[in-house]
Amino acid sequence: MDIKNKTAIVTGASSGLGAAMTEALINKEARVYGLGRNLEALTNLKNKLGKAFIPVQLDISKQDAVNSWITETFSEVKYPEILINNAGLGSFGKIDEIPSEEWMGMINTNLNGMYYLTSKVVSFMKKQTASAHIINIGSILGTTGRAESAAYCTTKFGVRGFSEALYQELRTFNIKVTCLNPGSIATEFFESSGVASHQNMLHPKDLANTVVYLLETPANMLINELNIRPLNPKKPEPE
Repeated sequence: MDIKNKTAIVTGASSGLGAAMTEALINKEARVYGLGRNLEALTNLKNKLGKAFIPVQLDISKQDAVNSWITETFSEVKYPEILINNAGLGSFGKIDEIPSEEWMGMINTNLNGMYYLTSKVVSFMKKQTASAHIINIGSILGTTGRAESAAYCTTKFGVRGFSEALYQELRTFNIKVTCLNPGSIATEFFESSGVASHQNMLHPKDLANTVVYLLETPANMLINELNIRPLNPKKPEPE
């Protein structure tokens, strides 16, 4: 896909990997709708990236809100060619101690929110002859379990299953689906599990460049799943 002049939706765009992917797409001259809950952070990103970035304050776990935004924003002549389902919540702890609200919050954002948005966007993508690409951001914890991470692992295993079924369903419509499973990323995402970020973790900018590579693969080439890990995940020793 030639990314120039394409329209993309990136969820969880206000910080971390979402912001890095948004910037990488805009550097390729795409137009990006950046979805997130934090309007102030989205506005700051708008100030940095310019008019090609359209901030959208939206909680993707609210189906009616997602449906309304999609209906108001897109049509058969104005539609996104790229969807990156990146938004996700992570809360970690013992299964008998984690509050049920946190479990449901992860289910509703990481799985239901992805479904709400994807199901609506696909209906536009399928009507077009041009190629389209959906990238779902999973996790290495969607390929293996980890103690005190049952809820998060459940949702990320779900992202993998959703992606696997979806690529088989949509490939004949010229729609690619890729599940990207990164290991630890140098953000504050895993702080609640006692894991502080450090320089040996994956860097958001490097992952964003990988996403661009996936989008720019040849038309008849599909990378349906990609696992990415730090080569050396250990925290550097203090000098």
